[in-house]
Amino acid sequence: MEPAEILILVLMAVGVVGVVIPVLPGLLIVLVGSLVWALTERSALGWVVFGLSTLVYLLGVALQWAIPGQQMRRAGVRTSTLVIGVLCALVTGVLIPVVGLFVGFPLGIFLVSLARTRDRGEALRATRHALRAVGLNILIELATAFALIAMFVVSAIVLTPS
Repeated sequence: MEPAEILILVLMAVGVVGVVIPVLPGLLIVLVGSLVWALTERSALGWVVFGLSTLVYLLGVALQWAIPGQQMRRAGVRTSTLVIGVLCALVTGVLIPVVGLFVGFPLGIFLVSLARTRDRGEALRATRHALRAVGLNILIELATAFALIAMFVVSAIVLTPS
């Protein structure tokens, strides 16, 4: 493996971290790694891999929208509730370093749902649905990122002559 390919793998690893800890646009960073490889490789293979990576990326984004988003809509969790959950996560992320993001998001969703329905059980149900959807979203994004990384590794190591 060449030094440029190692740096691309590091960039892609940063993207995976961005998927798990949503501070960076993780999946997009992994796709950019594929683009950087296509630019440095300067071959048909590099551009084919980037084109396929772009298609897989778009499929992953579509699945993220379709599956978790539809589940939340069917469960009655509004987009505005999620936005407030994210805002609460940002505030608690500043107030409580490290764990604040993970505390604030469900707390925000619970409080908004509770204020809307005045029913603690319903608010807990909405919070569980939102957390499941976010977890599924992360799994879809991770699977997409690993597929992009696998395409790069196979292309860079197996298919590219040394």
